[in-house]
Formats: sequence, structure tokens, C-alpha cells
Amino acid sequence: MDRECNLYGRVFIECNIEARTGLHIGGAESSLSIGGVDNVVIRDPMSNRPYIPGSSLKGKMRSQMEKFHGLPQNQRIGKATIHTCRSASAYADCAVCHIYGLPGNMDFSTSTRLVVRDVQLTEESVAALARAKTDLPMSEIKFEVAIDRVTSAASPRQMERVPAGAVFGPAELVYSVYEAADLARFVNLVEGMQLLEDDYLGGSGSRGSGKVAFTNICVSARARGSYTTRQSYGDAPFADLAALTAGLEGVQAWLTTVGVPIKEV
Repeated sequence: MDRECNLYGRVFIECNIEARTGLHIGGAESSLSIGGVDNVVIRDPMSNRPYIPGSSLKGKMRSQMEKFHGLPQNQRIGKATIHTCRSASAYADCAVCHIYGLPGNMDFSTSTRLVVRDVQLTEESVAALARAKTDLPMSEIKFEVAIDRVTSAASPRQMERVPAGAVFGPAELVYSVYEAADLARFVNLVEGMQLLEDDYLGGSGSRGSGKVAFTNICVSARARGSYTTRQSYGDAPFADLAALTAGLEGVQAWLTTVGVPIKEV
């Protein structure tokens, strides 16, 4: 039997991502030629500027959500293992698989709700990093020493990081609404953002890197029936994630009555 797929609308979260500590999201080994650095950051090949891949943001949020909800790690993806619902009944109650997606070969899966775009450095941060005369273009070199606990031999290494204070933006998270339950699951999306902010993004988080903060957060929506019109929530952006969380009840009420009103379609 054919299944219907109804896209009722999309919710957009646009924000800045501020590096509170140095940020290292690894690049390809082919980039090792710059300065002989052991661990380089990923860069846009067109501009040579560091950026945050949408896959890094989405993957970290998913990983944190899986841990927070105690979900079994049962699906091998390359070198990583993630959670995947194995039955339609489990999937029906799983916010993680609805929001972040399932492999296409699952016959009960539906469309992935969340799209996360790549995030570039703001022009203000590019200019500030240029004035700072960093070790490499728009990045710093952090020296670390690994100590062999048996021989006490020291192994120095270098890691490239985007310095603390750099701002990436605007980041864009696009959340599609296919059923009424998706409006309730919007809180789980914000929950994932909070879990990421409380943890770290990229590598070497346990050694101080990767603390980030979401700031200047705007929420808007497009609804079926008037999709060319984008409606914004509130008169001003939320200053930070704490402010969005405090106002989340109002955002959800707006989505159900004005933003993406499924009952009116």
C-alpha cells in the first residue's frame, strides 16, 4: 500500500556559533603541507577559511541525543556506531531517528526531519583574525606533549585550532514538519543543541578544545498554503540558548497556531 508524505511546512533556526575555546574540526590529510602541522582544521577550498561542516554539527547532536536517551548503538557507519530503530513500533516513539534519519533500506522509515548547513566564519571574525596575525591563516597552533607512561618518553605534536572568540554564522538548521508529532519533537531539537553546547564540538574536547555557544538565535517558519511567505517569531532574536529554552513554550504555541498550523491545512 502506498504511503502518503505530507510536508506541512518547515521551521528555520538561524544563529551564530561562537567558539568559547579553540575549535578543531579535522581536515583531510592532504592539507598537511601547511606548516607541517600534525592535525589541521578543515577549510573551504575556495576561500581557504576554516568552517564548520553541517555533518559535524548534526552528527554531534545525534550522538549526544542517543546517549541522553540511552539508545542502543546497533548500526555500523564506517568506523562509528550509531543507533537505528529496528522496528516500526520502536521508530514510532523515537525522536532521534525521526529528527536525524534512518538508513533508506528500512521499509518503515520516513523523511529525515533535520537539515544542517555548513557554517562559514563571519566577515567580522575573518577581519579580526587577520588583524591578530595568527600562526596560520585564521588559526592558531596548539602544542601538546604525549607522555609514555611506561618509558616517560615525550612525543610532541601540533594541533591547528580556530582561536577562541571566533564566530561562525549564520548557521541554519532546517526542521521539516510531516506530522503533528513533529511539532512536539521540536523541543528535542533544542534539547540536542543544549547537549552539544554542554559538551564539545570537534576533536580534543576532553583536553579543552571545542566549547561552543549558540547566540543571536532567530526562529522562523514557512507553512503549506503560503510557503513563499516566511514568518518570523518575536520582535528580536533570542540572545542565547538559555533564552530560547525559556521561551520555548511560546515558540511551540506559535508553531501550532501560526507557524506551521497542521490543523488548518
